[in-house]
Amino acid sequence: MIIDIHTHIFPEKIAASTVKKLELLSHTRSFSDGSASGLKASMSRAGVDASLVLPVATNPHQVPHVNDSSARINDLGPETGIYSLGCIHPDFDGYKEELARVASLGLKGVKLHPEYQGVDFDDIRYLRILDRCGELGLAVLSHAGLDIGFPGKDNCSPAMVLRALKQVGPVKLALAHMGGWRQWDQVEELLWDTQVYMDTSYALGAISPLEGDSYYRPEELPLMEEAQFMGMVRKFGADRIMFGTDSPWDDQQTALARLRALPLEPRELDAILGKNAQRWLGF
Repeated sequence: MIIDIHTHIFPEKIAASTVKKLELLSHTRSFSDGSASGLKASMSRAGVDASLVLPVATNPHQVPHVNDSSARINDLGPETGIYSLGCIHPDFDGYKEELARVASLGLKGVKLHPEYQGVDFDDIRYLRILDRCGELGLAVLSHAGLDIGFPGKDNCSPAMVLRALKQVGPVKLALAHMGGWRQWDQVEELLWDTQVYMDTSYALGAISPLEGDSYYRPEELPLMEEAQFMGMVRKFGADRIMFGTDSPWDDQQTALARLRALPLEPRELDAILGKNAQRWLGF
């Protein structure tokens, strides 16, 4: 079973305009229109069995509505192959009760995004969320490292993650973008002996700039070198790495081909492509 652990969709009516806005913000092109139907078509082309949507609450008021919408996505999951985590915002009043409601809705966990939410990962507001998720058995997937849409911001460095982990109880934490986008040397140094999972989203390959947009210099386009990725697989263990694409910002079919071209053992590839996600989510 192939599971893409890191995707994004938007309501059908605003998907196209939202993706266009984000393209301009990040100076990168998308590979689908950001709708559920666009993701489903991508999954069909790539042979992906299930995709996990990661909603981001950019303000506290959105949280209950987004969680209700996420639960409805999951209700249709057996038919569409698309599932969703819930969300929480660090400034949401009654976070303990809302996270309990997330669990009662059958959602497997929540997505955090320190850049969009404007809070450092080791801030007490996130620490209490991590603790509560640990109590409830909820998984947490957080953006990690730098963010292509927020140049100069760094709200979730490997050092912040390590400080947070030293202050909270056990929690099922996964870090996007191989533990920290564009901070992979620090990830290797600081996080290898923790229990965190990582996803492969937007880590291999190269940035895909908008056509005719010269915002990025050629040397900025390549992402993680394959040798470093394989080194991290060996150091962290394949059982802690999950396939993710950040769709619509990478093409699922191309991302799968990249992984399959690497010198991974069949057991390692099977684990990365789906078995680890099943275990992490409790499927």
